[in-house]
Amino acid sequence: MHLLLRNCHVISPVENINGRFDILIVNGVINRMGVIWQHVREVEQYDLAGKIIVPGFFDMHVHFREPGQQYKEDIASGSLAAAYGGFTGVMTMPNTIPPVDNPELIKSIYSKSKDALVDIYQSACASKGRNGEIISDIELLVKAGVLAITDDGSPVASDNLMSSVLTETAKFNIPVVQHCEVMKITNGGIINEGEVSKILGVKGIPNSSEYEIIKRDIKLTKKIPNSRYHIQHISTKEAVALISKAKAENINVTAEACPHHFILNDESVLKYGTNAKMNPPLRSKEDVEAVIEGLSEGTIEVICTDHAPHSEEEKSLPLDKAPFGIVGLETSIGLTYTYLVNKGIISFEEMIRKMSVNPRRLLGLPEISFKEGSPANLTILDVNKNWTVDKEKFHSKSKNTPFNGWELKCKPVGIVNKHKHLINI
Repeated sequence: MHLLLRNCHVISPVENINGRFDILIVNGVINRMGVIWQHVREVEQYDLAGKIIVPGFFDMHVHFREPGQQYKEDIASGSLAAAYGGFTGVMTMPNTIPPVDNPELIKSIYSKSKDALVDIYQSACASKGRNGEIISDIELLVKAGVLAITDDGSPVASDNLMSSVLTETAKFNIPVVQHCEVMKITNGGIINEGEVSKILGVKGIPNSSEYEIIKRDIKLTKKIPNSRYHIQHISTKEAVALISKAKAENINVTAEACPHHFILNDESVLKYGTNAKMNPPLRSKEDVEAVIEGLSEGTIEVICTDHAPHSEEEKSLPLDKAPFGIVGLETSIGLTYTYLVNKGIISFEEMIRKMSVNPRRLLGLPEISFKEGSPANLTILDVNKNWTVDKEKFHSKSKNTPFNGWELKCKPVGIVNKHKHLINI
């Protein structure tokens, strides 16, 4: 079956495309772009007037909980949430049960995900068992197909181990993706250290828990030739300043931010309770402003979700007992457009870069092209659509979000990828 997308407004900043086309896709490949007048046999057609087509969005930080916690999410439900959220690709984290630290488990995950509409790529543990003691066999993990190395959920705390991980990954030109937290500083904290933690009478997490380990890692990265260091879910003003300084010194440091860290602050805990509990925590208004500035100035290259599904029972526990994290795949595009693009903080083209072009580039994936003969990998957006977040309509197994009921602009309405499509207009 051929696919014909008519009246498409295509925007691809890398190829400098911004115009209207018909797109004929044959066997998953762009066959023709332009005005297509002639009749095409056995074709499924969609009139996309008023919609915008962009290179397929990619989320490089998600948790699909398989193996070990499939009651929260699994590969099938996670990929469906990604597809309906407008993503054609994701990279999953290795803090599963057991952790993803060996080629056999990686091959199993890839085998289970091969038929998914969404491309599912895997990261793998920096240390065996994610115990922070013995380095994983990086070469075997890379040969098995991982795109990055991380002990996400916990940092690589040892100086010697982090140095070894940076050295080994440099040989294969893949990034070390670090969850930046000094556990001794966090020391059982559950939300940001500040007025809200005082009001609630709970232990807070100071900003230094994030930025102190970033200081160390930047020094190590500077010393190790060809090493690549990527900072996950940045949340503090000090961290943004450190990254900006490192870039000015041409140190190979990159960073990502999540919508909750550039929209919400720690006061949200008072309103949303455990659905505003994540790690790193929601910070002060001043920190939020710094993250926004980092996104605006290009210090932070990537927007991702840290999609972290948990059951309703788990999130219903008291604040000090409930797990960290929220789901994000089905709200990310609307939140980013509404609170960054619509406010003039970044351009729509920059949104495409941060949510499609840059994550793929950082992970060494092929650049998406709209040239004839290229694989069709695209996201369809209705940028003028006003919509209300309804967690009961999520395709994720989990519903843990503070954004339920929020009014957003820009709705993902389809993706095309891997000879398949999901279009809901």
